[in-house]
Amino acid sequence: MAAKNGTTDRGAPVALTIAGSDSGGGAGIQADLKTFSALGVYGASAVTAITAQNTVGVQGVAAIAPAMVAAQIRSVLDDIRVDAVKIGMLATPEVIAAVAGALRGYDGPVVLDPVMVAKSGDALLADAAVEALAETLLPRATLLTPNLPEAARLLGAAPARNAATAEAQGRRLRAMGAAAVLMKGGHAEGATCTDLLVEAGGTLALHAPRLATRNTHGTGCTLSSAVAAGLAHGLALHDAVERAHGWLQGAIAQADGLGIGAGHGPVHHFHALWPRLAGERR
Repeated sequence: MAAKNGTTDRGAPVALTIAGSDSGGGAGIQADLKTFSALGVYGASAVTAITAQNTVGVQGVAAIAPAMVAAQIRSVLDDIRVDAVKIGMLATPEVIAAVAGALRGYDGPVVLDPVMVAKSGDALLADAAVEALAETLLPRATLLTPNLPEAARLLGAAPARNAATAEAQGRRLRAMGAAAVLMKGGHAEGATCTDLLVEAGGTLALHAPRLATRNTHGTGCTLSSAVAAGLAHGLALHDAVERAHGWLQGAIAQADGLGIGAGHGPVHHFHALWPRLAGERR
């Protein structure tokens, strides 16, 4: 059967990111597209908001008109075969409704990253949008990827302080409609960072040493888009999550070598492709 672009060759795997932009390049759409490229996936995008942002903080946010957000998504889906969708920053209930409507009929995997707060602490999701996100898009998610504060906000609970509570909250989020939940443990304490993949059949714990670096801007966006890249390649969910988790550790480990900005710098999305930078900068 011919593809929508008129070719018979299936071509490269494709992922669509629906998220806000980061003018500093470390998170949001920019991080997603870098991640897709680093992992061998063609990236398409629909911008939901524009941020004036750098490694120090967020200086401004401007939402894109919901109709334009929907138009971007429909434009991509009408022409390009999309193997996975990643959803990030949505900002308002109106944009959330527009995204849900534009994705109606799309039956591929969806990774939903409920972006609520930037690394600097600046709010990126209005309070009124949290309920809309939970009701409209969470049931559509193949995988929901909250950090511990985001999971707590979605549930109206206190952030989990141990693995047992994090797993229980993951199960509560599954009960709200998400097919699977990846509880990201980066906000917890201790020498080991543990992410928990909560699925219907059980929970997979992914452990990694907590690296001593301040350059972790965009880790949540990067991890969720790395999972989406794996799904676009046709990997099973747990395989996509395991691969993304390991790849992100490499991106964090080499982040200091980039030397970007005066605050929380980005991870090194191209750590496996560029020459090793750590210790080589002059």
